[in-house]
Amino acid sequence: MSGQHQLDVLVAGDLFLDLVMSGFGSCPAPAEEAFAKKFFKGGGGGAAITACGLSKLGLHTGVLGSVGNDDGQWMLDRLQMRGVDTSRIRQSSTEPTGFTVSVSTALDRTFLTYSGANRELPEILRDLPGVAARSQVRHVHLAHAMDLEAAQASFKAIADKGQSLSLDVGWHPEWYTDPRGIAALTEVDIFFPNEREGALITGETQPDRMLRALERIGLKRIALKLGAQGAALLWDGEIAFQKASAIETVDTTGAGDCFDAGFLYAWLRGMDPKLCLRVGAACGEMSARSLGGIAAFPAKEELEGILCSAK
Repeated sequence: MSGQHQLDVLVAGDLFLDLVMSGFGSCPAPAEEAFAKKFFKGGGGGAAITACGLSKLGLHTGVLGSVGNDDGQWMLDRLQMRGVDTSRIRQSSTEPTGFTVSVSTALDRTFLTYSGANRELPEILRDLPGVAARSQVRHVHLAHAMDLEAAQASFKAIADKGQSLSLDVGWHPEWYTDPRGIAALTEVDIFFPNEREGALITGETQPDRMLRALERIGLKRIALKLGAQGAALLWDGEIAFQKASAIETVDTTGAGDCFDAGFLYAWLRGMDPKLCLRVGAACGEMSARSLGGIAAFPAKEELEGILCSAK
């Protein structure tokens, strides 16, 4: 991990090889077999997808994570092809690159995952504040359920350096139900849960009630992903909603990570929070136009059209 340079955004978290199958007529019952109509192999994991999206939109973005020593070059090459700085990615000598088998329909998806080299993340992330400081980064986005013993102190150390922080924990119930996790959430600038995660934390089923419940426990800025229903936002006491657009969906793998990338890009450019929500939703929706979490992420020119229509 040498040759590091100043970044706009450091994305830390899981890196996976995604094996995506879609086009199933129905999900198989136990002991049955179903055949996909389409197959895609690509780089995945929240850190890879969010970083590629941010880089495509013009932000100098690096990744902090781990891949296998024997098979990791494939992942590194594809990140580099998309302009992502990979100098902070460790190559494990004991584990292969993590991989996920994704079974995707137009409405939902199921994942089967082997963590692989991502098992080394707890050790790597112990130095997250130090890596962020040495990188002179503007913003840190964590796409991982950080070790609960270290999370709050690490988040505070990043804030003390004047760097902003966003968090997408993903589906980790043990994190959301632990008081240490809730305490850590109050240290982040933007929290990116989905509807299921919001319901688990708050016990609420309606998005506006989820956001108010999260506000009561100390969170001020939350971008809540609602899938086919769009997205919702709590920003310094104000709630806003963004309806989903009528875009034909092929594969929803990584759509939430693409939402994160779009929202962060707009926010780091100084846009109004409601417009950030619109840009995030658009990036998430457009990413679902083809298989994999990266290939269909919109170009900057496509987003400019969205921003113009919003004025």
